[in-house]
Amino acid sequence: MTDREFDIVVLGATGFTGRLIAERLTSTAPPSARLGLAGRSEAKLAEVAASLGREVGLVVVDATDPVGLRQLANSTRVLITTVGPYTEHGDPVVGACAAAGTDYLDLCGESEFVDETYLRHHEVAVGSGARLVHACGFDSIPHDLGVQFTVEQLGGDQPIDVRGHVRMSGTFSGGTFASALGAMSRMKQAKSARTRRLASEGPTPGRTITIGSPRLGRSSDTGRWALPMPTIDPQIVADSARALPAYGPAFTYTHLLDAESGLALAGLLAGVGAVAGLAQIPPARRALSRRVPQGSGPSEDKRASSWFRVRFFGESAGRQVVTEVSGGDPGYSETAKMISESALCLAFDDLNPTSGQVTTAVAMGSVLRRRLETSDIAFRVLPVGIRGGEVG
Repeated sequence: MTDREFDIVVLGATGFTGRLIAERLTSTAPPSARLGLAGRSEAKLAEVAASLGREVGLVVVDATDPVGLRQLANSTRVLITTVGPYTEHGDPVVGACAAAGTDYLDLCGESEFVDETYLRHHEVAVGSGARLVHACGFDSIPHDLGVQFTVEQLGGDQPIDVRGHVRMSGTFSGGTFASALGAMSRMKQAKSARTRRLASEGPTPGRTITIGSPRLGRSSDTGRWALPMPTIDPQIVADSARALPAYGPAFTYTHLLDAESGLALAGLLAGVGAVAGLAQIPPARRALSRRVPQGSGPSEDKRASSWFRVRFFGESAGRQVVTEVSGGDPGYSETAKMISESALCLAFDDLNPTSGQVTTAVAMGSVLRRRLETSDIAFRVLPVGIRGGEVG
């Protein structure tokens, strides 16, 4: 695909997150990389481009225009899209990339969308050679690559159990809130899509992959209060485990959010429950969306003081390991870093050949992990016996 106009294009570059990605990508891509920005407004694209200090191409396209999307997909080797909610706006973009043999990256945290695009576009992408990679930000790179890193410490010839504990400080943008509301309102559809996808993929012969369902309470791993974290992350980890035999003959992953106290846990549950309930009522959902409008996001000062830490407790055949992935602002600064490095990895690094809908662990694995480590996202092995609140 060297004859294509661009190496990497960012679709949705004028939005809050899209602009952060454009800034990160243009500051770290090699000078020879051919970069482009795409969106609906030429004036807004030109404004973003003028702030970057580097020459980039501009592509005016609407995410609802199939002809324009086909032309865009055929013009680039890798396409990043931030145009969401993805369940509403994402499918034509994935379809255009699958047909064109163009590598696709998004920041999707919507499980229904991930499973539906597998059903609709995976086989086409296998035929064209496209790699369709969802969830390339905080959802779900630290968890997907963190579990893979943990598995590497244990070896894969015996059953493996991994428990991931998430701690973070940060806030969210209007686009993230809109996606979360949409996902909460479509839980039945998401369950149906997952069931149909798993039936389409079929079983993994001689292997079992399980997502753990722990009870609320204090964790024996960390000594902290923890609750199951209902995000897309364990689904992505399970998808990686099904594709990679190194995860062993029986693999279980449990995903947990750590809380400061039982009171904090109760408050969090009450808040999430209230929002999830209101998301089922269209007028209430629209009212909530207006409170955090799309295009808005945290200030630079807020992002600078934000952080994340995911600690993994792994066990296999009597062996134990504790690992950790940590970094700065999870939702935006580090997310922009993660998806930008993913795009550069697909475009320029020597990777094992894959195609179709794949995860970051399957498509890029340790190569991407090394990129992130040189970009101040830490992957560490900690002493066995360390608790969740202790610093290794």
